[in-house]
Amino acid sequence: MKRNILWLLIFTVTFTTSGYAFQAKKKRKGKKTAVQKKAPGQKKDTVMPYTKVITKQAKTDKGLFDVHFVNDKYYYEIPDSLLNREMLMVTRIAKTATGIGFGGGKQNTQVLRWQKKNKQILLRVVAHQIFAADSLPIHEAVVNSNFEPVLYAFPIKAFHKDSIHNATVIDVTNLYKKDVKALGFPAANRKTYKISKLDDARSYIDTIRSYPLNIEARHIKTYNAAEPPSNASTGSISLEMSNSMILLPKTPMKRRYFDQRVGWFARGQVDYGLEAQESKTVRYLDRWRLEVKEEDIAKFNRGELVVPKKQIVYYIDRATPKKWRKYIKQGIEDWQVAFEEAGFKEAIIAKDPPSVEEDPDWSPEDVRYSVVRYLASPIPNANGPHVSDPRSGEILESDINWYHNVMTLLRNWFFVQTAAINPNAQNVAFKDEVMGELIRFVSSHEVGHTLGLPHNMGSSAAYPVESLRDPEFTKKYGTAPSIMDYARFNYVAQPGDGDVALMPKIGIYDKHSIRWGYRPIIDKTAEGEKKTLDQWILKHQNDPMYRFGRQQFGVIDPSSQTEDLGDDAVNASTYGIKNLKRIVPNLIQWTAEDGKNYDDLETMYGQVLAQYNRYMGHVSSNIGGVYEYYKTYDQEGAVYTHVTKENQKRAMKFLQEELFSTPQWLLDNTIFNKIESAGSVERIRNFQSRTLNRLLEHGRMARLIENETLNTNEAYTLLDMMSELRSGLWSELRNGRTIDVYRRNLQRAYVDRMEFLMTKEQPKIPANIRRFVVRTNVNASQSDIRAVVRAELTTLRKDARSAASRTADRMTRYHLLDIAERISNILEPKK
Repeated sequence: MKRNILWLLIFTVTFTTSGYAFQAKKKRKGKKTAVQKKAPGQKKDTVMPYTKVITKQAKTDKGLFDVHFVNDKYYYEIPDSLLNREMLMVTRIAKTATGIGFGGGKQNTQVLRWQKKNKQILLRVVAHQIFAADSLPIHEAVVNSNFEPVLYAFPIKAFHKDSIHNATVIDVTNLYKKDVKALGFPAANRKTYKISKLDDARSYIDTIRSYPLNIEARHIKTYNAAEPPSNASTGSISLEMSNSMILLPKTPMKRRYFDQRVGWFARGQVDYGLEAQESKTVRYLDRWRLEVKEEDIAKFNRGELVVPKKQIVYYIDRATPKKWRKYIKQGIEDWQVAFEEAGFKEAIIAKDPPSVEEDPDWSPEDVRYSVVRYLASPIPNANGPHVSDPRSGEILESDINWYHNVMTLLRNWFFVQTAAINPNAQNVAFKDEVMGELIRFVSSHEVGHTLGLPHNMGSSAAYPVESLRDPEFTKKYGTAPSIMDYARFNYVAQPGDGDVALMPKIGIYDKHSIRWGYRPIIDKTAEGEKKTLDQWILKHQNDPMYRFGRQQFGVIDPSSQTEDLGDDAVNASTYGIKNLKRIVPNLIQWTAEDGKNYDDLETMYGQVLAQYNRYMGHVSSNIGGVYEYYKTYDQEGAVYTHVTKENQKRAMKFLQEELFSTPQWLLDNTIFNKIESAGSVERIRNFQSRTLNRLLEHGRMARLIENETLNTNEAYTLLDMMSELRSGLWSELRNGRTIDVYRRNLQRAYVDRMEFLMTKEQPKIPANIRRFVVRTNVNASQSDIRAVVRAELTTLRKDARSAASRTADRMTRYHLLDIAERISNILEPKK
């Protein structure tokens, strides 16, 4: 009897999937055995013969792992040779609901390894944040501090042995069907939309495909959510998630170490094996593996250009409209001139993908192919993410997401920034050749990101403003030394300047950064390269065209701003406003079309306001501004220097004249009576108060205080700014003029902001954007800020009461009495 029970335990198999249990039925002595319940202590899963798991009905996709689909289950067949190999799992949102990010948005990246342990396959998470060479004694301590957590455990279903390889079969259905948080929607987003749990009934696997170097899983996740951003009646959020698992190279690429003086996407690792008397983070570049062929090393050393062992190849999505393909390709191959500085020719090329007939298996999801994907989406954008090996920084692949509506964005920018001097932009429907060149520009910019380059917002400040009006200069240099700046189009050039260049191109800085990051230094280790790399930087250390200025979210350095041009914000913005004043009277004519409503007129008027507001931001950032020029110990001079007193005073004068004195030229009733029933008064108040609030910001005021402390009489002080601001905003109190509705609104905004400064501390930065924001922190209640604000309000109350007693205009008197009462409530709040 015991022998029979043992026999049943060995050959009875229980499968549990989606709440259903199936037991295999076996014949014994010609009779069917009864279906038995699992006995207490019986193992849930038992290894089966391969053909019992992967049956003849299986649909198999061969690749990195063979992926089998059998009876609504997905199985991975993992070769033994790939066990313990490191693989990169990239989790993205493939398709999204309205209001939740964008398709292609990366959500998580982690290194995994598949490990066999007893009768299980463990999927473990590998961390590369800390490191020590395995030849060092400290390596053991690092390993002990870097235990690899188990993400998922899989019972082994079967083994497969043949003449090619040995492999292990596991069921991965629940890895993608259940709520494995590392492979799904991130925790921060779950909190935002108050997600409670995954709804299993509305979640499923769409596809799992295997390619030679990667496996792509697509699965639909439906989460119960209390506050979904769209389709609220469903009480849920549905997304299509993409998990791309990529085999990392056996031998990591040689690193190139990061230097903040040259902008680059980089990653960090704490190296405990260094001689430093502290745990030190080393950072290294994200870059493609561009290497010189062995047979070409002599040529390369002689300075001849060589084709790299493996070129960077971008394929243009089959869905891309034919008329735009050549422009996207040109934008990609424009970078060839930069790679020539690195010693390579034809280092980057663009291709059309093979047709379905030529290669039915070709897919943009195959990690061997980098693709510019053309997406039918209303998102007015394009982006260039990349996937890189965290051990070395090697870029493994990149897919540029090109959203159809980026053309709308390009049209709006080009119109509002160049229409005053450019007949090709004086319409809302551009010729294909014009739009094509704009597409080429964006293509180049996004490809730059995929090569490893971040935005260089300090680039455009290298050019004197007047040079941007010079046809010869702009034809040679473009509008900025780097296409990675947000130096969009030439808003400085004026009518009569001639055939000036209107947009940037691959520039001097771009060639420098590609050379610095990609040029091979033969027979040198990563450490041994540092001296040469430093020399390449020092050679151009005093040339502003070679400067890198980081992107700021919260501008402190006014020379490193987005959307600006030239070395003088006041001068450049003055020219820009002159051009906007030329555009506004022509908006109706340039947007007109018989039988069409006024939507385009409303859009373009909005673009004028947005551009005008940018100019205010460019100028206001000089007040309390601090320049940041990265340097090392072998360079002279300060890294941080305050904007001069003269430039800060010029900035304040500009704001008083161009913004706080009501910009009447923007108030065109022939436009308003076609686009709105009301709103012009509120619109002016809104962007005036926005700039006012930027000026009266805790961090800016703290920098003004510090500037005075460090530089005394050479500084533009907090008292200077506050006095000049009050004097300009309240000039009617001195001359007795009537205060119109626009000025009354602005003055109330001033008092509201002063109340904020008197009663509130510096707002906290939301956790989800904290790492992006640059700002100066200050404790307002323990600084000079409130003392100065109190003094300014006291003076203003006295002046307002006096002016109210003198004015003959009733609305002005009511306004000033109200202002005085508001100030009293701030200074002596009622208990």
